[in-house]
Amino acid sequence: MTAPKDTYTVAWDNGTVRMIDQRVLPERFEVLELTDYREVADAIRTMAVRGAPAIGVAAALGLALAAQEALTGPSEWFLPRLRQAAELLRGTRPTAVNLFWAIDRVMAVAEAERGGPQATADAVLTEAHRMLEEDVQANRALGAFGAALLPEEGHVLTHCNAGSLATVHYGTALGVIRAGFESGRKLHVWADETRPRLQGMKLTAWECRELGIPCTIISDNMSGSLMLQRRVDAVVVGADRIAANGDTANKIGTYGVAVLARAHGIPFYVAAPLSTIDFSLSDGSQIPIEERADEEMTHASGVRLAPEGALVYNPAFDVTPAEYVTAIITERGVAEPPFQQSLARLRAL
Repeated sequence: MTAPKDTYTVAWDNGTVRMIDQRVLPERFEVLELTDYREVADAIRTMAVRGAPAIGVAAALGLALAAQEALTGPSEWFLPRLRQAAELLRGTRPTAVNLFWAIDRVMAVAEAERGGPQATADAVLTEAHRMLEEDVQANRALGAFGAALLPEEGHVLTHCNAGSLATVHYGTALGVIRAGFESGRKLHVWADETRPRLQGMKLTAWECRELGIPCTIISDNMSGSLMLQRRVDAVVVGADRIAANGDTANKIGTYGVAVLARAHGIPFYVAAPLSTIDFSLSDGSQIPIEERADEEMTHASGVRLAPEGALVYNPAFDVTPAEYVTAIITERGVAEPPFQQSLARLRAL
């Protein structure tokens, strides 16, 4: 299924939030049209939209819908109703810090506006639009910084999906690979299938095909073998939350890839905008890890694979200690160890 290459993952269209439904890719390309912030919250919770930057912008646009709805009631109810919507959106997914960053940023604008409900609703929408465009610019900038770290020719492994679908447009980890490919580097992507939801097999491979980037899907337990054969030259992954010291939460399985990369002397890069860095957390032990439904593990396309009654542990993310990270690529430059200092410097720019 082919889609326009410049389609935004999430966008605003005359009072409607439009988003690519990632639950049905690659079988079908469908765009949801949501007119209620509760629908946006459900889309985030059920992973119709996923990826930390995309979730953040989706939540911001959800608040714009909530503000439009709040205009229909008494003016004294406007801010309480907007705050209620913000709390509902906060409760959708706990790990991706961009979600909370985006909601806090939009609500700060709303709380500061003194021009009444209509002016506040306008300000909320303007801020959401600003965040959307900032995300696209940030991704392109970090893509350019990261591309310079990649070999002129070689194999790059990535885990989960951190492409255009995980952002508004262009991507973080896959954006780095994309920028390298567009600059003339001869790159081939190893896409981990990324169990249990298979975002690498379903989404990363789909995006690479759309972009014309050579890509081969591998099972999650194959990366070590490929590294031993010297068939991986670099690893680039995204992130859902990065602590101030560089500890990084990303899709479950990332930690194992990082350990293997270190054992084989392969650079392991994390690509994420500065909004993904939670400077309030000193290290990764403080990052909340989302646990998802058993059915993601026990079923495939609605068919039960596990025996009835089997116990399931399904954390959506793991934390890679900073010692295994070669560099963190952001829109303001590349941070190298010690990350406590280098990330702080980039933040201050």
